[in-house]
Amino acid sequence: MTEEEIIRGLQSGDEKVFREVVDRYQTQVFRTCMGMLHHREDAEDIAQEVFVEVYRSVKNFRTDSKLSTWIYRIAINKSLNHLRKRSRSRWLQPFEMLFNGKSEESVYGSGESMPHAALEKKQRMQKLHAAIDALPERQKTVFLLNKFEELSYQEIAEVTGQTISSVESLLHRAKVNLQKKLWNCYKKECL
Repeated sequence: MTEEEIIRGLQSGDEKVFREVVDRYQTQVFRTCMGMLHHREDAEDIAQEVFVEVYRSVKNFRTDSKLSTWIYRIAINKSLNHLRKRSRSRWLQPFEMLFNGKSEESVYGSGESMPHAALEKKQRMQKLHAAIDALPERQKTVFLLNKFEELSYQEIAEVTGQTISSVESLLHRAKVNLQKKLWNCYKKECL
């Protein structure tokens, strides 16, 4: 099915086409939400809201961007709105759990073998998570789309409505800020 056929099917209310869109994009939408929210249940709820919004708004979809770009944009906006509404959680999950769906025990081991190394790894992941969360909103969005969704600069520009040079600049600043935050964090630990 071509993208035009999918869009026409969605706009005509074809449930089979809508189910196909959900099947095709649900993993990416969930990962995007999870990367922004760091909480599985919230990410699942927001991902569901994304597809409800797709179903409701597809009649207004303009074909000046790809369907996937439009869906990513909805996922990011819904995630950012959710973050604005809730207070930040202090309990962070490691990235492996977020993107691979592994349980904490499978990521860190049962705690019986090398518990010190597992604890250190968990603490490093929490610090990385906190540093990413502390980035300004636009830097965080660009960083997550580039590093975890592996979108190109062009795709990120389309999703965020930025120019490619803005995306490059935001990504560079995000990396510099992360480097500073993590350097300071590890420097304090060593003293």
